[in-house]
Amino acid sequence: MKRTTLIIGILAISATLSSCKKFLDVTPKTSLSEDQLFTSEPGFQQALSGVYGQLSSKNLYGDNLSMGFISALAQNYSTINSQSEVKLQETQALNYTSTEVAGYTNAIWFTSYSSIAAANKIIINTETRRSVLTNNSYAQLRGEALALRAFLHFDLLRMFGPEYTAGANLKAIPYKKDVNENANKPSTTADVVKFALADLKEAEDLLLPVDPIVTSDLRTRRNKLNYYGVKALEARIRLYSGDKAGAAAAANVVINSTKYKFVTQSEASAISAGLVVRDRLYFNEQVFMIRVRDILPTVQRYFRFRGAVEQTLTRTDANFSRLYETAAGGTTDIRYVYRLESDAGSTFPSKFWQASTATTAINDNLRDQYVPGIRLAEMYYILAETAATPAIGVEYLNTVRQNRGLDILANTITASTLSSEITKEYQKEFYAEGQLFFYYKRIKSRLMQFRNISMTPKDYVLPIPDAELQFNPNYAN
Repeated sequence: MKRTTLIIGILAISATLSSCKKFLDVTPKTSLSEDQLFTSEPGFQQALSGVYGQLSSKNLYGDNLSMGFISALAQNYSTINSQSEVKLQETQALNYTSTEVAGYTNAIWFTSYSSIAAANKIIINTETRRSVLTNNSYAQLRGEALALRAFLHFDLLRMFGPEYTAGANLKAIPYKKDVNENANKPSTTADVVKFALADLKEAEDLLLPVDPIVTSDLRTRRNKLNYYGVKALEARIRLYSGDKAGAAAAANVVINSTKYKFVTQSEASAISAGLVVRDRLYFNEQVFMIRVRDILPTVQRYFRFRGAVEQTLTRTDANFSRLYETAAGGTTDIRYVYRLESDAGSTFPSKFWQASTATTAINDNLRDQYVPGIRLAEMYYILAETAATPAIGVEYLNTVRQNRGLDILANTITASTLSSEITKEYQKEFYAEGQLFFYYKRIKSRLMQFRNISMTPKDYVLPIPDAELQFNPNYAN
């Protein structure tokens, strides 16, 4: 019987639930069957931690969907030496038929659906095993699992689905809500958005009364898909689908919460007792971030200079000067001044770790173990893009610019100029974070920075993995 290759991910989850290896990457490790796992609140918590653990894997946001593959697609890098251990040459060339690109997309596709299957297990069991959970735990566990399901599906849509304006009614990806061996019919782009927003609405209703990030001043919840992360994701999805009013309303909830503060100049540049202790991540701006415990070897492998043959992912000083517009006032941009460093004469980005040199102190907040999921700045960009007039929009954009050390833009700029300035901000803010490729796709950009080849909307659609197409006949009809 033909079955979708989603089965691989689902069966992998079942196996790891039994062995408690990769899925339940917790300490101490135990051996629990699925039946045992969902008989107690700690078991549910372990299962949810397992989903976050998969998000942090190199297949997803620990590499491919942050600083690695997806950033190479956006042309963030130029130095990808053919002799380097980092193989992203075909990715940078947008050669989607290459073995290299297929390897990355396969890993992203199947790990994402494996994570979705794990989230679905939690969602299903919060109902079937409801009696073992308190009301607050039920709401928080189910709410986060629903939000994670939406988060993962939406990024799969942004990679493998058509651009929304012309492709709303075209087949995109399956929106998986169960855990079985059936081949799911791909949902249309519009339906993926609808299903994701429905999951977020239920998550919002569940989390609002109980999420500690709402009910107290507790801020440790930013590494979970908390209530404000749900609203930020809603803003991102609504903007993608053209619902500007809905996107603005959701973004305003995040901003008006006052839970998130822009990094200060002193925090971004801090030196204490001769040691660099600066906040390169802009920690307090993170609405949702993903903990990646083993991130340092990855960023060192990608960005640190180790000799001409091994030099990997960076750009020239001239490119960075162009990116941050140093000829037009950008020399004061804190992203340029404090998140680019030099090693053996080579410039490299240092935003992903706090200990970049031998004389650098390790940050006691573990800021060198996170990648951004959704930033505060994005909410302001959304408000700038959805504003009723350019004069209103530029006020939101100027809020970010001022907090990055830049002069404000005149409130008399045209809509076209505002749009161009928003693009420049996305390029600066999300360098090596994975969001830029999706932004280019959403606005149907003909050009990506540092790439002169004209792009069409189809050029932003990655191919569905062959294994999925082979065993899922639903794509053909």
